[in-house]
Amino acid sequence: MPEMLREGLAGLGTLIGYYLFAGSAAAVLTKLVKIPKEPGRKIFHIICAFSVFILLYGFRTWYVSALSAIALALVIYPILSLAERYPQYREILGERRGGEVKTSALLAFATMAVLTAIFWGWQNSKYIVIVAVMTWGFGDAAAALVGKAYGRRFLRHRLIEGKKTLEGTIAMHAVSGLVVFITLMALTDMSWPLCLTIAALVAPVCALTELFSRWGSDTITVPISAAISTFAFVSLFTRLGM
Repeated sequence: MPEMLREGLAGLGTLIGYYLFAGSAAAVLTKLVKIPKEPGRKIFHIICAFSVFILLYGFRTWYVSALSAIALALVIYPILSLAERYPQYREILGERRGGEVKTSALLAFATMAVLTAIFWGWQNSKYIVIVAVMTWGFGDAAAALVGKAYGRRFLRHRLIEGKKTLEGTIAMHAVSGLVVFITLMALTDMSWPLCLTIAALVAPVCALTELFSRWGSDTITVPISAAISTFAFVSLFTRLGM
């Protein structure tokens, strides 16, 4: 068996095993503990985000990793399409509208594949991919949960879709900055003041991107904006000798 195929099958098997285990555990947890619909949705959201570590460290080559992300999307999409026939599916995953989960999964894996190709394959900067995906995973979850639980001041603009709140946007800003800071501190040799500065600059980009994203496009727009802004600021400060 060619080495590339062996690597791809092994990594894809690890990804599928991870989703079967984590997804089943989350489904059981939501039923046993009776977790409300929105927090339950975000548990699956964060499970998806954490799969980026398998994509980056479970493969030896970036192109097999990216292709495996696309392959996983193509495997999961028809499975979720079949699962939609059962009423329990929407209850467990907390779908707001039909086809939401399978579409989001397809977009998430496609986005991770693109980020992997660019920031691992081209720039050899895996940490940028982690910054991007973790910012989306935790930042978006914080925005939704805080906005629904504590949101009182609604933000209205022709480019803002739905009922987004100032409180949710502030939560997105704070969590995004924290995620960027922690990731840079853990995965780079940059000093903490520089990591904090970059986090402070990237956080508002992520918050504004999430605020103005429409039709569920934040699955694409938030990680890409986080990746581009983080890479831009790191490059700028590197050139400045900081």
